[in-house]
Amino acid sequence: MLTRSAPNPTSKEAADAARPHVTIRSLSKRFASAVVYDSFDLDLPRGKLISIFGPNGCGKSTLINLIAGLIPRDAGEILFDGKPLSDIKFGYVFQNYREALFPWLRSFENIEYPLKLMKMPAAERRLRVERLVERLGVAIDLSKYPYELSGGQQQLISIMRALVVDPEILFLDEPFSALDYEMTLFMREQLQRVFLETGTTTLLVSHDLEEAVFLADYVLLLSRHPARVADYVPFAAPRPRSDATLSNSDFVATKAHCLEVFQREVRRA
Repeated sequence: MLTRSAPNPTSKEAADAARPHVTIRSLSKRFASAVVYDSFDLDLPRGKLISIFGPNGCGKSTLINLIAGLIPRDAGEILFDGKPLSDIKFGYVFQNYREALFPWLRSFENIEYPLKLMKMPAAERRLRVERLVERLGVAIDLSKYPYELSGGQQQLISIMRALVVDPEILFLDEPFSALDYEMTLFMREQLQRVFLETGTTTLLVSHDLEEAVFLADYVLLLSRHPARVADYVPFAAPRPRSDATLSNSDFVATKAHCLEVFQREVRRA
């Protein structure tokens, strides 16, 4: 049986860390006759990787797009440490890496592009990118154009572009679904490295339950729409996680529980 332990802060820092990073209250969104969210409430913790999983069409991508302000909400409030989206920096990594990168810019220029929009001086932009590359241990020739790189390398460039602004929160919308299995395994390793190095609050939409559990600190399971939280399941395996994690008893139990909840929600249709 899976249990959830309440935070027990022993200092002001621990208490601050225990406060929700993202607070969603009374969120509502409708597309034509489909009510996707109706008075939806959710708190998301700071510095955790949260996977979002649920039946097809339940609103997984819609949720992160609403939080990121990419689509307007019909009603409700979304705050980041009590602040509106306009007061924070965030990064977003799209599913289709080929369309997300600018083919006429070299990889280095793609990464620094958000800094250019921020009107950061060229020398400072270069230093910021070089520090990020060094920090993540990336071994890619950044003088190459995106089309000269593999799919996994292109998606890694997309992730670095999202991280170069030092975001408070990182959104990933099924970032590996267009990759083959070998590249998917490579990118899972890279994402873990990014998360360990930055500690950025991360929301990952996934259609692969094994991946959702493997990468997550918490798995947010959604029902069919109007979506509600079907369960919010912790997974506390140490990082970095490896192939051995997949046969760990906690992983097997967590995945089985998530599958049970998922199948229950599918049967509700």
